[in-house]
Amino acid sequence: MSKFPRLLWIGVLLTALILTACAAPTAAPTSAPPTKAPAPTTAPVAATSAPAAATKAPEATKPPAAATKPPVAAKKLLIGFTASQTGAQQVASKKQVEGLQLWLDDVAKAGGIKLKDGTVYMPEMKFYDDESKTDRVQALYAKLINEDKADFLLSPYSSGLARAAAVVGEQNGKVMITAGAADDVTMEQGFKNTFQLYTPASRYLTGAADMLMKIDPTAKKIAIVYEKDAFSTSVANALKPYAESKGLNVVMFEGYDTGATDFSPFINKISATNPDAILGGGHFADGTTFAKQLYEKKIPVRFVSLLVAPPEPTFKDIGDAAQYIIGPSQWEPQVTYSAESAKAANIPYYGVSVKAFTDAYVAKYKDTPSYHSAGGYAQGLILQKAIEDADSVDPAKIVAALDKMNLMTFYGVVKFSTDAKTHGKQTAHDMVYMQWQKDSAGKLITNIVWPLEAKSADGQLRK
Repeated sequence: MSKFPRLLWIGVLLTALILTACAAPTAAPTSAPPTKAPAPTTAPVAATSAPAAATKAPEATKPPAAATKPPVAAKKLLIGFTASQTGAQQVASKKQVEGLQLWLDDVAKAGGIKLKDGTVYMPEMKFYDDESKTDRVQALYAKLINEDKADFLLSPYSSGLARAAAVVGEQNGKVMITAGAADDVTMEQGFKNTFQLYTPASRYLTGAADMLMKIDPTAKKIAIVYEKDAFSTSVANALKPYAESKGLNVVMFEGYDTGATDFSPFINKISATNPDAILGGGHFADGTTFAKQLYEKKIPVRFVSLLVAPPEPTFKDIGDAAQYIIGPSQWEPQVTYSAESAKAANIPYYGVSVKAFTDAYVAKYKDTPSYHSAGGYAQGLILQKAIEDADSVDPAKIVAALDKMNLMTFYGVVKFSTDAKTHGKQTAHDMVYMQWQKDSAGKLITNIVWPLEAKSADGQLRK
């Protein structure tokens, strides 16, 4: 090849290289295209090649979590009382405390009792064993008030013990909600700060007399036998004139000593009067023993209604002796108090449902709640409602709220007397009457048998 053509080819190649270098640059094949940041209202979606920080950019404009209002620290609210962990009242008292503890659990789950200004109170309970003794109750309530600085008081179980506690509470201007205390006399002292949840004793067995005449119109003679304590005596003293006003002949009216365990001589006296029915009783221990011995002696009485003992679930432990025994009850799991029935009665409903209370109690204690359990829960519930209505824990405002209260709970209707002499006495809550019966399988069960509008089964006469 000549020298000229060789130089020509070299020139062409150089020209091509120069043109290639001057062309527009292209993106490197390993580089990702730029990603547009997502709008703050949309959930960011990251491109696979975008750096992690790019997807978090919108979060920088949000306030940090620490900027939210911190929870309010709850203030302690000390509730003081005594309980019969030993002595004659220990069975019913234990149930009452269990109900109260369940209420405390529910309040804790709800975050405390809240006032409108954001203040939160978390109730705590403190109690001592009163051994079922009046003198211990007085000393221990003085201790709860003066040393433990209890904000509010609840009552021990039984009218006699509650009366002793109420006197101390009144002397010190402390608000007390009583359960397990039905004695009329206690609530006729002109108390200013004591409020009764139980139906008064004067109305405990009057419904049993009504029921007797309904299911056994031939009944004419009744024996009224009762424990000689404040509560049982009040019941008996109210029942006697009521029964007589209905045409019943009271062939025996007699009391027995507290702590009695052998009722044989007493039962012999009852048998001699040949009554159609026996009404009365006292508390759990004596009532259970009395029913058992009536059965063992085969006393041919068609109708028996006793105080306190029959509604207790463990009453069935006396076996066939429990069958047909009727008991007045402040509350039973079969009751139908509800928001709907409250609306029909034109009053508000407050708190848990009957089913919610019963289910929670069974889950916690593996047992059916008695009316003592319901009363314990209701004590706390009514105090809680009064605090919320008063929007304060000031005692005077709490009393004013309780005076105005008229509502329905799972426990029933609650309303207090505002008359000077009977201030705080329960005026609205009604008794129901339960009976131990056997189901088709021969198992002892309870049914509500009176009043008729509340019954879950017909009442049965003893055979």
